[in-house]
Amino acid sequence: MKGTLLRELPLSTPMHRLWAGTKLVAVAVISVSLLVWPTWPMVGAIAGLLLVAAVVARVPLRAVPIPPWWLWGLVAFGAAVNAVVSPEAVWLYARGILFAVVLLWATITMAWTTAMADVAPAFATLLAPLRKLGAPVDDWAVSTALLLRALPMLLDDVQVLVAARRLRPRKGTRNGKAQDTFLIDIMAAIVSVAIRRSADMGEAIAVRGGTGSITATRARPGLRDAAATAIVIAVCVAGAVSS
Repeated sequence: MKGTLLRELPLSTPMHRLWAGTKLVAVAVISVSLLVWPTWPMVGAIAGLLLVAAVVARVPLRAVPIPPWWLWGLVAFGAAVNAVVSPEAVWLYARGILFAVVLLWATITMAWTTAMADVAPAFATLLAPLRKLGAPVDDWAVSTALLLRALPMLLDDVQVLVAARRLRPRKGTRNGKAQDTFLIDIMAAIVSVAIRRSADMGEAIAVRGGTGSITATRARPGLRDAAATAIVIAVCVAGAVSS
């Protein structure tokens, strides 16, 4: 898949300067709104909001992810299957696909405009009231931060492994037929890379003073964060009223 996934774009825009917790709340509000009011007006309102956010964040076109051809084929196959049922089924299928695209768009927009190091402190701050109930908020925040940091590196490593594996010749068997072990080799390589990455990350965390530094608070919300949250809520309310 081409494009930029789960990586911050090196820009300085109003979207980048928002507190990470504000964007987490915005994604949560958008997700709940789509689940409660799964209608075309709501999809249109949120899509318009995300388009404005992308313009404000100055997201370049080359950063937009382009799905591989087989994913387009699966979408077309699903549409063909629903077309056999009824035209209304195709309409519902298209709306479901758009819902998924909008939710992914919101998540990717947050990743484009947020440093991964700021997500864990914001996550811990938002869930701080749960500490009174004995919830392991810091552990949740650390796990989320490590996942967000490791996943982009793992995706890059997988792309390199796939490209290198395709250059290797197929293994032969005793009867002279070619043996394709592509999936087995890739899965084994992914496990090996994941273990190596986790070991390196664990050593880096230990050198920097443990997991406490990951959830250390670095920023707090301000007036612009309140304004951004109000805009998101207003757009979702408008979509709900129009529904």
